[in-house]
Amino acid sequence: MNQAEAETESQNEWCDEIKAFDYTKLRIKGLVDAGLTKIPRIFIHPQLDSLACEDSQFSIPIIDLQGVNTDAIPRTKLIEKIQDACETRGFFHIINHGIPKSDLEEMLAAIRKFHEQDAEVKKEFYTRDLTKKLFFSSEV
Repeated sequence: MNQAEAETESQNEWCDEIKAFDYTKLRIKGLVDAGLTKIPRIFIHPQLDSLACEDSQFSIPIIDLQGVNTDAIPRTKLIEKIQDACETRGFFHIINHGIPKSDLEEMLAAIRKFHEQDAEVKKEFYTRDLTKKLFFSSEV
């Protein structure tokens, strides 16, 4: 088998694993609940396997929404900060957003309650159809 055939076969196996994972409709928590002890291959990106961290001090970009509705200059800088955070880190932390802490706590409690339900209940909401009003899926 040459290298091209091996890569095609590997890609086909990966696609089959994705389909099998999708078919369970259980997402990551379902794998954990089933006793998962090793990260499945479908979640490992080969191009990232050999990357080593050069800096052991990680930081989360902070996006401060203070005054975003009153001044156009900070709004432009804010957009640049969000773009940079998305491109370099993939995530960020928003402060001064105006959402009451109690609302955030209720939201997290509802998410936790949903994911702690029996797998059969959660399967009813599993879909990749993003036009549905209510769904959950996996980004694999």
